[in-house]
Amino acid sequence: MGAIKQLLRIGSKTLLENVLSNLLRAQVSDIIVVLGSSAEEIRQQVPLGNVRVVMNEAYRDGMGTSLRTGLSAIDPGTDAALVVLADQPFVQPGTIDHLIEQYRLRRPQIAIPMYQGFRGNPVLLDRSVFPELMSLTGDIGCRAIFGAHAESILKVPVEDIGVLLDVDTKADLDRLQQAHAQNDWGPALLETVDLEGRNAAWPQLVVVGEDAVAKALAQFASLLHFTVSIVDPFLRIGDVPGADRILHALDLARLLAGGETYVVVASRGRFDEEAVEQALNAGAVYVALMANRKRAQEILDALKAKGLSDEKLTRLRAPAGLDIGARSPEEIALSVMAEIVSERATNGARLR
Repeated sequence: MGAIKQLLRIGSKTLLENVLSNLLRAQVSDIIVVLGSSAEEIRQQVPLGNVRVVMNEAYRDGMGTSLRTGLSAIDPGTDAALVVLADQPFVQPGTIDHLIEQYRLRRPQIAIPMYQGFRGNPVLLDRSVFPELMSLTGDIGCRAIFGAHAESILKVPVEDIGVLLDVDTKADLDRLQQAHAQNDWGPALLETVDLEGRNAAWPQLVVVGEDAVAKALAQFASLLHFTVSIVDPFLRIGDVPGADRILHALDLARLLAGGETYVVVASRGRFDEEAVEQALNAGAVYVALMANRKRAQEILDALKAKGLSDEKLTRLRAPAGLDIGARSPEEIALSVMAEIVSERATNGARLR
């Protein structure tokens, strides 16, 4: 960044001041600031009178050491901790309060804010996982333990894009300075967010289409702890129980960035070919097409003519699903989810 990142400015305040201002207006009992690199400069320029400051002398060994330092300073009677990043200045106090309220109601081991189905920060951690976090080494953070607690993670939907917005580059800073100056936090800002790794805590099912099979798939996948994304130009989130997000544009390459992703194309001819092509090129773990054999062969021929390799084309499941004699939309969806579960079990070592 060419400067001390915590001291870069958004509006009249530094990044760290913005973060602390939001925390001081939320329902947190204690705020611990972990300093390492450039600690003296930060102390001189950021008012820290209302927070506790601890020093991580081993900061050069990576963020795991800062996490360990902060957790070590927590009062022994504390139930849970929020891990808040110093480069996320727009997480609203109400979002933090909502995470805390949901934790108190549900008592998960981990609570994570989700904006339109994408995983954000801060992460709320129950004391029961502190020992695992204390054992982390190197430049890794909380996400390292998510896989071991998939069924104990509470995904908390929020209407705060700030949980996705951080400052990693000068372009990020320019973009957020402009959004702040114009007070423009519209949906277009999501298009600028780096979504890689945002689905890494859970397997993701992407369903292209809105028919009865697609809606049944969403419910089955939700029960099996998948993040569920529906791609359709006209649906709204309330139209599909079990869906974590509805995307109105067919852009699977961006959606599939990072993580373990399964794609089912159930668009009934509207954009089958485009969706299958994008899913295969993006490297989805599993790509299935809901179509009869004739239609499936037409799509395969068309994609082969476009230059897709035989290796990619042989990965397409068409017709989709295990042969269980399925007839109804719900039975067909069950057969597809069974095939996905089988795929995960067969390739478990690779996927983990």
